[in-house]
Amino acid sequence: MRRPYIPPQGPRQEPQRKHKINDEIGAADLRVVDAQGAPLGVMTRKEALHIALERELDLVEIAPQAKPPVCKIIDYGKFIYEQTKRDKQQKKQQTTTTLKEVRFKAGTDVHDFDFKTRHAREFLEEGHKVKATVMFKGREILHKELGEVLLQRFIDALVDVSKVDQSMRMEGRFLGLMLAPDIKKPVKKKEPKPKSDGKVELKPKAMPVTEAVSENGTEPEPISDTSIEEQQQSVQE
Repeated sequence: MRRPYIPPQGPRQEPQRKHKINDEIGAADLRVVDAQGAPLGVMTRKEALHIALERELDLVEIAPQAKPPVCKIIDYGKFIYEQTKRDKQQKKQQTTTTLKEVRFKAGTDVHDFDFKTRHAREFLEEGHKVKATVMFKGREILHKELGEVLLQRFIDALVDVSKVDQSMRMEGRFLGLMLAPDIKKPVKKKEPKPKSDGKVELKPKAMPVTEAVSENGTEPEPISDTSIEEQQQSVQE
């Protein structure tokens, strides 16, 4: 059985505004600017409301902490729309930073080290932080210097795109550090390969050079086509 609809009690509450407008402004004196930001001077609240009423606009308090408070004569609906649009644009421009982690063992070989370091480079170039840890098993904990050497190699391999955000420290059986992308250093971007149009460019083949070997062992001289024709004519004669 469905419950009967019960209408909400009392008037519907409007969302709370971030700014005071018109009669909500309590300061006696105000510094007023128009919709384009041009200053209109310091005046009483009554005078500012009168100007806003004449222009069929709202008086919006935009800087209540100033002395006297700063108010703007503008269409409040348009003001909120532009501010919301500007906030969304700023959020799009902000890059979200996440923490990526790569783990090594005390006896990690060169191939595995290079493979994980390449992934760490990609993370840093994308703007993420990278945490590198070395895990010790059993008696390996007695040789912490192996992990320190490995992590130093890791730092040196990524020094062109990163900086140390957190130095080496032990956490139980893990030795770790954290690298952050260094925005001051230029990031090398991969250039896209040019697309081929399907045409194959044929390079001209080099013409063969006929050489004559001298009897005295000197360096051979190339025989041109004209000299061959002259020899053929002399034979015919």
